[in-house]
Amino acid sequence: MKKAKIFTDIHFEISEVDKRLFGSFLEHMGRAVYEGIYQPENKFADTNGFRTDTLEMIKELGVSVVRYPGGNMVSAYNWEDGVGPKELRPVRLEAAWKNIEDNSFGTNEFMDFCEKTSISPMLAVNLGTRGIDEARNLLEYCNFDSGTYYSDLRIKHGYRKPHNVKLWCLGNEMDGPWQIGHLEAREYGSLAARTAKIMKDIDPTIELAACGSAGMKLPTFGAWDATVAEECYDFIDYLSVHTYFDNRCKTPDDSRDFLASSLYFERQINSVIAACDYAGAKKKSRKKIGLSVDEWNVVYRPHGKIPPDTVWTKAPHQIEDVYSLEDALVVGSMLLTMMNHSDRVKIGCIAQLVNVIAPIMTSDNSAWRQTIFYPFMNCSKYAKGTTLYHVVECDKYDSKSYTDVPTVMSSIVYDKENENLALFVINRDLDEDCEVTVDLRQFEGYSVKKHIVLNHEDIKAVNTEENPLNVVERLSNNSTLDNMVLTSVLEKHSWNVIILGK
Repeated sequence: MKKAKIFTDIHFEISEVDKRLFGSFLEHMGRAVYEGIYQPENKFADTNGFRTDTLEMIKELGVSVVRYPGGNMVSAYNWEDGVGPKELRPVRLEAAWKNIEDNSFGTNEFMDFCEKTSISPMLAVNLGTRGIDEARNLLEYCNFDSGTYYSDLRIKHGYRKPHNVKLWCLGNEMDGPWQIGHLEAREYGSLAARTAKIMKDIDPTIELAACGSAGMKLPTFGAWDATVAEECYDFIDYLSVHTYFDNRCKTPDDSRDFLASSLYFERQINSVIAACDYAGAKKKSRKKIGLSVDEWNVVYRPHGKIPPDTVWTKAPHQIEDVYSLEDALVVGSMLLTMMNHSDRVKIGCIAQLVNVIAPIMTSDNSAWRQTIFYPFMNCSKYAKGTTLYHVVECDKYDSKSYTDVPTVMSSIVYDKENENLALFVINRDLDEDCEVTVDLRQFEGYSVKKHIVLNHEDIKAVNTEENPLNVVERLSNNSTLDNMVLTSVLEKHSWNVIILGK
């Protein structure tokens, strides 16, 4: 059995974990909205057309914020199409994903969804085919009380009270050449800054996220982030980060490489922070821009690949990846990476919430949890408090893309007020268990409350509608506390959450 040590200190605080780090994303793509959360004809639907089985799983998942309506879709979306009497809403060609959009679900339905699930909305505005007017009008519709054209229109549509949306995105992936209305960095930065200014003039209480680069593989990465941050610095609160890791593992060597993906993610986060701080230094500003990682996940298919038989249909089966234990470990490592950067990463949105590269899947007859559901649920439930700096001493390995990959990855969150300590630990080793020790003498009087494990003998194991409980979390007796030294045995290729408290 391998050995590892974790060193930490109760005073080595990074920052409080923002609950919005455990958010998600809904786009009118495939069956994410239609047949995912909204399916009026389904046997599980409530009187408003929402699937009650899905909503209950979303509550269990612990999602705090949801970004809507995109995504690529928002760059050609007319929000006015999705409000008012449904019989008067137009049917449109949705150009981003080549779907038919009947607009039976729109802004107010999304707000109803947020209310039913106690989720905070994060609305994106169209800066692809539209711009400043679209953004200010939607803000007026959502947040102004009454007495103006758009606020009174909302009231006419049956919503007397304002939606009071506090978090907004200024477009989506505007440096991506695939994006409808794609712009150069200065063009987008100028448009975003002018849009942000008028939005904050209307409602100074809102927070705004501008588009960072859509990924490190783009030639614009880095320069785009610094340019946009410089253009928007005085008006925005966050710069977005998007990242996806494609699982193409066929051999154990592939798996070792894939399990190291968080090292790439770490570099991406540090690069965007550096770009923001560079812009701040140029402006001689004391302000620090946060990061909104508002699209992230594992995927199996390159974006943009649309099956020919699904073109111009409503709610086709698109990118409905089936996730393995291996994927859950990578998703867990991405969550830990964001938690360990809690001083700058304040928002995270796993993409997406239901059916489309999602932790929850549905059919007409049931809903079930994918493997990636469990690390997310564990973090949203137990990562409450302040992240602590820590050092991991463990074996390392080299893979195809990375060197010095730690076999053990972790995050530690201390909830001083409620006297709880949560250790999130991943054993990346495919072959051996690992005994981890942590000196916790500063936490006198604490004891082990539970040790949660997600694992399976087969790292490729998945959950399906026919076998939804194939990979599930369970309690372990592999953690003991003796003289305030925690000793935990981590099974090979496992996700672990160890909870201690007084």
